[in-house]
Amino acid sequence: NMVMSFRVSDLQMLLGFVGRSKSGLKHELVTRALQLVQFDCSPEVFKKIKELYETRYNKKGSEAAQAPPQPRAEALPLHSSYDRGSAVPRTLPTTNIDYPALYGKYLNGLGRLPPKVAKPEVRLVKLPFYTTLDELLKPTELVPQNNEKLQESPCIFALTPRQVELIRNSRELQPGVKSVQVVLRICYTDTSSPQEDQYPPNIAVKVNHSYCSVPGYYPSNKPGVEPKRPCRPINLTHLMYLSAATNRITVTWGNYGKSYSVGLYLVRQMTSAELLQRLKTIGIKHPELCKALVKEKLRLDPDSEIATTGVRVSLICPLVKMRLSVPCRAETCAHLQCFDAVFYLQMNEKKPTWMCPVCDKPAPYDQLIIDGLLSKILTECEDADEIEYLVDGSWCPIRAEKERSCSPQCPILVLGSSDVNGLLATPNGNGENGKATADVVDLTLDSSSSEEDEEEDEEEDDDDEGPQPKRRCSYEKGLVSAC
Repeated sequence: NMVMSFRVSDLQMLLGFVGRSKSGLKHELVTRALQLVQFDCSPEVFKKIKELYETRYNKKGSEAAQAPPQPRAEALPLHSSYDRGSAVPRTLPTTNIDYPALYGKYLNGLGRLPPKVAKPEVRLVKLPFYTTLDELLKPTELVPQNNEKLQESPCIFALTPRQVELIRNSRELQPGVKSVQVVLRICYTDTSSPQEDQYPPNIAVKVNHSYCSVPGYYPSNKPGVEPKRPCRPINLTHLMYLSAATNRITVTWGNYGKSYSVGLYLVRQMTSAELLQRLKTIGIKHPELCKALVKEKLRLDPDSEIATTGVRVSLICPLVKMRLSVPCRAETCAHLQCFDAVFYLQMNEKKPTWMCPVCDKPAPYDQLIIDGLLSKILTECEDADEIEYLVDGSWCPIRAEKERSCSPQCPILVLGSSDVNGLLATPNGNGENGKATADVVDLTLDSSSSEEDEEEDEEEDDDDEGPQPKRRCSYEKGLVSAC
């Protein structure tokens, strides 16, 4: 209220005191002064505002005291017109008033002046790919102004010279996209917990005189499932005035019963490579701690009837089916299996879900750890795709079964020798172990005459004194598999 009652000269003195531009019309000066009160109200600035207000108030009071008495003046309160217009008591308030919080909504046109009530504020979840540098506008509720379904909420703010310099000197992620950005975030008006970004229906964002693109819907591959919309921070930087001029942002939204809040932030956008480097710096878990975790997992449970002697862990990433390079998992995960941090961060950079590909449970960035033990194993075991952790915390590669599977399961035997008589074909076609043996088939004979030839061979064998050598000789002509 002090600032709103200032004259042009008072506004110019206040803005000059903090090094802001003093040129412009009165409404522009008021906007800059309110912006100063909202975001940069230091004790020195507040003292200056109070000093200017006291000077003007005392001057008006002295002029009124020197004026000749008017008829029936005792029946009228002093400065009655001023009091009715501003609703400010004659004496200066001595209570501790939080002016930035009190006038934030009035400045941005998002509602009327709220009462001085201490209530919890809306908080937004931290995003790994965005580092907040400044909070330009705290999460402020979108208040409908009428009963129309389509509402508009304007917001006016200006960047400080330091903020403009940060944007101009930031590197480019890609052509036209700076790493330091002014972003708009929207969420439900819920103070119970940090809120994720959520767009209202029929959303449109206009920056100064141009509309800003808002992410659209992703089509769903599953039948009967509605398409989803990725709700991310909206980059406004390329449409803003990077100067001392004020910027006007208008949010168009559908009023269908749910309450939403908007906030403006100056952020630095990170890349997956930067997050990976940070994870390698602060997120590596020591091999001994990982070994202790393995022992704890394999510790015999007295209530369990099955004793666990080992657990197998694959060295292949479940995301891309390639060998792990940076094995990681979330500390909240109950499994020892890891996934590759490189591909996991790249995947969430394009479409942030932060879900563990092994157990499908939340695996946010701040809970990721790099398994130091498995990293060491990957360097020592280059010829195996799977290992087994043992009860004592040691490990062994699983490649013996693979080698065994490459060798023939049944060796080639020479039938007819004295040590394989028991493996000769029996009339029912089975060996002594009940396994089927291979039959020798003469391809020069017809299937119709095979039975007649067998009968003739049996008659000749009955007349001959040594039938067994003849039968053995028929198998000595080649090698037959014992399978």
